[in-house]
Amino acid sequence: MRYDQARWTNDEARYEPLLSEKSTTEVSTDDSPLPDDLTRDSLALPDLSEPELARHYTRLSQMNYGVESGPFPLGSCTMKYNPSFTEDLAAHPAAAVHPDQPTRTTQGTLELLFGLQDYLGRIGGMDAVSLQPPAGAAGEFAGILVAKASHEHSGEGQRSEVIVPESAHGTNFASAAMAGYDVVSLASDDDGRVDLDALEAAVGEETAALMLTNPNTLGLFERDIEAIADIVHDAGGLLYYDGANLNALLGQARPGDMGFDVMHYNVHKTFATPHGGGGPGAGPIGVTAELAPFLPSPQVERSDSGYEFVEPDHSIGKVHGFYGNWLVLVKAYAYIARLGDGGLEDASAKAVLNANYLAEQMDFEVPFEPFHHEFVASAGDRDAADVAKRMLDHGVHPPTTKWPEIVSEALMTEPTEVESRRTLEHLAEAFNAVADEDDETLAAAPESTAARRIDQVRAAREPRLSWQSLGEYTGGRTH
Repeated sequence: MRYDQARWTNDEARYEPLLSEKSTTEVSTDDSPLPDDLTRDSLALPDLSEPELARHYTRLSQMNYGVESGPFPLGSCTMKYNPSFTEDLAAHPAAAVHPDQPTRTTQGTLELLFGLQDYLGRIGGMDAVSLQPPAGAAGEFAGILVAKASHEHSGEGQRSEVIVPESAHGTNFASAAMAGYDVVSLASDDDGRVDLDALEAAVGEETAALMLTNPNTLGLFERDIEAIADIVHDAGGLLYYDGANLNALLGQARPGDMGFDVMHYNVHKTFATPHGGGGPGAGPIGVTAELAPFLPSPQVERSDSGYEFVEPDHSIGKVHGFYGNWLVLVKAYAYIARLGDGGLEDASAKAVLNANYLAEQMDFEVPFEPFHHEFVASAGDRDAADVAKRMLDHGVHPPTTKWPEIVSEALMTEPTEVESRRTLEHLAEAFNAVADEDDETLAAAPESTAARRIDQVRAAREPRLSWQSLGEYTGGRTH
């Protein structure tokens, strides 16, 4: 299959113009209640008809690639289709509550939040949940702050190190460092999992926590997870679960049952809320009963008189304005409620099946097996970035490339549970077609996208962050 992305051009501009470039009108600001030194004499605002506006945004969408355009197998990022019914619920007038309303007027909102806390606690095997963190990385940071507060409360404030596997998400290292910890990098063993001997050597009186993703970034389940938990706990540390790959375990296993003390949930990866684009997210955290008193404030609890906000006894305080990103949480609740226990279990089973079926159809080597919901193939002696760019010409979004570094020229691939067998076979055809092409063709790719290959070194060294300095744009290729 070939893919030709829309490219809108005209005589005045070799790109789709901004609204302000199309048509503007001057609006007077004479009646502004603000002081004169804080206002302008007039303001130029876009002035377009409704059809012109609709066409503008339609054109922009046609020049973009998303999960509604085709498969989007970004490994680790888990870009899966977001069902439209959750968007409808989030847009319902009843969801439009102001966060400063008194709780007696928002009992339905609090009931939903309380219900989501309960859902996530049962799914993760955790005793208490906070919905406050606004993204996965923020959840990581909040979770590590909870662990730190627990150590300090118990007189173990001297613990200054957090152990992180080499193949972990970069945010793990950043979260631990932001919380004031020294990061100890942990090597993998020959099969891509935690090296128990290396872990034994790394833990000690300074160990605050081990941050672990399970399955890990190679899609491999940590078979020695109980031994890992014992090693960390015997040293007095806590076990942190990065929820990036929880979608591989839904209904099959729970982090709490494996010995994890604290975790975060990526609701965009696991429960199909929107992901990427800089918009709002949500990264709830779950903890054991021992850590519940340190959760962010406030928590939602149920009393005889209804639902109310309460402050945990030793709370780390607020980590986000109000109580999380409410409408994202609505979508997560709706997704979980619609699928139910059986549906969630089926989703994880299909995610694992789809990844294994796709890998079986591909000509690229997959060095680490058996994997679950994602796998890391190797481009071998080809440049993984060139492979990725060429895949765009075959109508599919490429996988994550160059990471984890444990695999040479990595192609980290995750088809998710939403793709059909037909789509998986199309993905495999795209991979295999690129594998058979010569280096010259790959180096010139992509050919059919709205924006072509750029000088990445120059873009990094001389970033141009304003639309006014994009430079010449000709024939779909930026210079």
